[in-house]
Amino acid sequence: MRAIGIDVHRDFCEVAISEGGRLRSAGRVPSTPEQLELLGVSLAPGDEVALETTGNALAIARILAPHVARVVVASARELHAIAGAKAKTDRLDARTLAKLLAAGMLEGTWLPGEETRALRRRLSRRAQLVRQRTRLKNEVHATLYRNLKGAAPVSDLFGAAGRRWLAGLELPADERETVDGCLRVLDFLGGEVAGLERAVARHALHSAEIRRLVTIPGVNLISAATLVAVIGDVGRFPSARKLVGYLGLDPRVRQSGSTPARTGRISKEGAASARHVLCEAAQAAMRTPGPLRAFGQRVGARRGRQVAVVAVARKLASLAWRLLTSGEDYAYASPSRVRLKLRRIELLAGEAPQRGRQLGATPSSKQEQERELALAAERAYQRLVSDWQTGRSAKKGAGAAAGRASGGSSQDPAARQTGQPLTPAL
Repeated sequence: MRAIGIDVHRDFCEVAISEGGRLRSAGRVPSTPEQLELLGVSLAPGDEVALETTGNALAIARILAPHVARVVVASARELHAIAGAKAKTDRLDARTLAKLLAAGMLEGTWLPGEETRALRRRLSRRAQLVRQRTRLKNEVHATLYRNLKGAAPVSDLFGAAGRRWLAGLELPADERETVDGCLRVLDFLGGEVAGLERAVARHALHSAEIRRLVTIPGVNLISAATLVAVIGDVGRFPSARKLVGYLGLDPRVRQSGSTPARTGRISKEGAASARHVLCEAAQAAMRTPGPLRAFGQRVGARRGRQVAVVAVARKLASLAWRLLTSGEDYAYASPSRVRLKLRRIELLAGEAPQRGRQLGATPSSKQEQERELALAAERAYQRLVSDWQTGRSAKKGAGAAAGRASGGSSQDPAARQTGQPLTPAL
């Protein structure tokens, strides 16, 4: 078995080979599909290949994968030996990759399938367009601020009423050009975003994972699709803790010597987009009756709202892992809210609206009944936490509060209350 390291660039790939404990350079190969296919044919079926994570690494890995035993796309975290090297050249980088692969020190990143890759690209492009749209809106607000126009008399400055108000403002010629230009680009970006959301909604109609995640309060189409795209195959996470760490919602830990471990802020590893949508979903869940709101209120009372939002986001990540691995919907979901979310996805995907029927219409009595059930679940969680906290603070044995059983073992002398007094420790 040979270990082959490839340092990838836009126009060429530098190749190095480690075989039998000997390391040698194998020259350069142009980064074209034809030349990379020839490189793959020249490799043995038992060879292993290591690439550094770059924009075109996934395409190269897919070309080489059918010809070798394994292709490892190493993350930057695994390549400290390259990033921190005093001498850094393409030839040395390829040799270092081959050396690390031969030593078994590269685990590599998970390579998504074509469907997951397409979903990731659509969501990433949508996020970029939304950021551009936000910058343009801020530019319009800055223009109004410069010209002392005050607050708009409408809730949505960029809706129909807001645009009529903007059109009637008296502004200098250059400022009017700025506002009109921003509105034109906003219309274009709005159309692009709508097209991407339509493609994501069509994907969601055939995705049981996305439809399952939207049963969680606060989770909508975009947040559910983002989680599914980032997680990919949930089977690669053996526990919810592993998924939380992958998403960067676990606290940093510092410990050395005999000193106790100290935890700090979250690690923020992995995709920032997943943490962003989880925090947005957490804020919505904290406004919805149910156990998640009670959990957020309990954490917020001790640590503040910002910490509570992150704690609920972490809880949502653990809940998503549980739902995806068990194949079940959220137990405390509101059926009317879930129906409304799914119907909106169907309409966004291009399904014809049903005339004479309001979107997600549910009788008020049914909505009130669902709300009472959610409140009952919230109160049950509060009682559970209250009993748990009381049990922790209760003393064992004879010092226990009246009417409460001891939390210790039945073999504990204090629990059995024998006739002989216990020997004092001092």
